[in-house]
Amino acid sequence: MTTNASEPLHWAVFFTIVAVALAIDLGFVGRKGDVVSTRTAYAWSAVWISLGLGFSGLVYLWYGGEAAQQYLAGYLIEESLSIDNLFVFLLVFGSLGIALQYQRKVLFWGILGAMLMRGVFIVAGVSLINRFEWIVYIFGAVLVYTAYRLVRSSGVQVDPEKNPLVRFARRLFPVAVDYKGRRFVIRRGGKTFITPLVLALVAIESADLVFAIDSVPAVLAVSNITFVVFTSNIAAILGLRSLYFALAGSLQRFEYLSWGLAVVLGFVGVKMLISHWLHIPVLVSLGVIVVAVGTSVVVSLVLTRGAEPDADVLEAAGRGDLVKTRGEAPEDADAPGDEDTPTHGDTAANR
Repeated sequence: MTTNASEPLHWAVFFTIVAVALAIDLGFVGRKGDVVSTRTAYAWSAVWISLGLGFSGLVYLWYGGEAAQQYLAGYLIEESLSIDNLFVFLLVFGSLGIALQYQRKVLFWGILGAMLMRGVFIVAGVSLINRFEWIVYIFGAVLVYTAYRLVRSSGVQVDPEKNPLVRFARRLFPVAVDYKGRRFVIRRGGKTFITPLVLALVAIESADLVFAIDSVPAVLAVSNITFVVFTSNIAAILGLRSLYFALAGSLQRFEYLSWGLAVVLGFVGVKMLISHWLHIPVLVSLGVIVVAVGTSVVVSLVLTRGAEPDADVLEAAGRGDLVKTRGEAPEDADAPGDEDTPTHGDTAANR
C-alpha cells in the first residue's frame, strides 16, 4: 500500500512513462511528413492499450486491489468516450481540408493540450468533492443529462467555422487559407499569418474541453483518488493518435456506441446521486461498463457489416486511401520556390 512518502515516486514513474511514450510516438510512429499506415496504427494502438491496461498492475502494487479496479473502470470509461470523440477529429480535418500527412502534428499537440487540460479538471474536481460533498449531486446530474443527450442525439455535427474559439482566432490573426504545409505560423510579405492547422488545433482543443466536462466527472464517479483518476485518463488519451489512424475508415460503423456510452454515463451518474445512501462496488461498475460498451460495439459491427464508409467524409479528411487507391502524391510543403517562410523559432516547434 502507498504512503505519503512514496507517492511522489509514483508520480515520477508515471510521468517518466508518459514522457518516453510521447517521445516514441513523436519520433518513431510515422516520422515527420510520413503517413502512418493503417496496419502500423493498429499495431501501435495495441501497444498503447496494453501499456494502459498493464499500468493497473503498478496501481495494484501501490494502492491495492480496489484502487486497481477503479483504475481499470476509469480507463475503460475514458477509452470508450475517446473512440466516440475520434469522429469529431475526422470531421474537423475534413471541413478544414487538413492533409493526412499534417494531421499527425495537429493531433500530437492536441493530445498534449488535452492532457494538461485534464490535469486541471481532475485536480479541481477532486478538490471540490473533498471540500463540498454536495458537489457529487451536480456531477451526477450532469452525467445523467449527458446520457439523455446521447440517446436523443441524431449524430455528430461539427462546423469549425461556427466554433466561437475558431472565430476568435480568425479575428485575432489573419489566416493563410490557401496554405498547404506543416507549419502553424508563416510570414508573407512581412506579415504574420496563422495557418489552417492552428484552426484545426483550436477546434480539437475546444471539442476536448466539452468532452472533458463529461469524462472527468464520469471517472470521479468510480474513484476519488487523484492519482487513479489522473493516470487512468492520461493512459487512455496517450494512444489516441494511433487509434485515430487505425479506426478512421471504420468510425462510422460504431453507430450504436453512443447507446452503450449513454448506459455507462447514466449508471455512473445515478451512482453519484445515490452514493450517500447506497454503495455500489467497483466490480459492479466495471461489469456494467464492459457489458454496455462491449454490447454496443458488437451490435454496431454486426448491424453495419458490409456498409461502406462515407467516401465524402474520408476524402475531405485526406483518407481517400481507405475508399480507393489514389495515385496523387502528397503536396510537398517544403518544395523549392515556396514563398512562405517560418517565423523565428518555428523550426524547433516543428520537430
